[in-house]
Amino acid sequence: MWKMAKEWVLNSATNRFQLNFKRNVGATSEAIRKCAPKSLQEWQEYYFKNIRSEEHIVDLGKKLYVKISEVLVAEIDEITEEDCVNYIKELVIDRTYDGYIREIKTIYEQLQEVLEVKIEPAPDEWDRLFNVDFFIKINGKYIGLQIKPVSQVSSIPEIYKERGIQHKSHIEFTKQYGGKVFYLFSCKQGDKKVIVNTEVIDEIKEEIENLQKNKAHKF
Repeated sequence: MWKMAKEWVLNSATNRFQLNFKRNVGATSEAIRKCAPKSLQEWQEYYFKNIRSEEHIVDLGKKLYVKISEVLVAEIDEITEEDCVNYIKELVIDRTYDGYIREIKTIYEQLQEVLEVKIEPAPDEWDRLFNVDFFIKINGKYIGLQIKPVSQVSSIPEIYKERGIQHKSHIEFTKQYGGKVFYLFSCKQGDKKVIVNTEVIDEIKEEIENLQKNKAHKF
């Protein structure tokens, strides 16, 4: 266990102070392919002869020790219990919420562009009573939108179960405000957030057309 802890400290400090960067240790991946060693000893001899000297590597190790024993220790001494509590709170609460809001905003902006209608954030009361995040206003009536970020497509069935539980509140929304509530599942693909259940876009378009024609829902 201590060895793992020591390894973590050494690795973190080495990365932070960039002691393992190419400018310090050379292009090791390229060098070892060029060397094509048959043994560890052969690679070591090649490296010290052609890439960096052993003295240079020892100096990097000594520099790492200074960074850990002086710089990191000084920084750690300044950290209080309150700092740790605040950090964990920010990590779990603030950053999670910020990421969630960024994802939802990205999705609703995409949808707004596709539908060519204004999409607005729902009042807090609608969120509590009807599980609605955003709305579209058409002829004095409202369509509700609920955006659900999912980490992977396989988690969607679990959200469908949640959708069943919230069905009653969505029916109440339709009774009061005239329009249906639609679920949008968002998922990260590469660096972009996308709508997973794209078929819902046509359903929303149809609902917009119905409300524009003042068609009422039957219950």
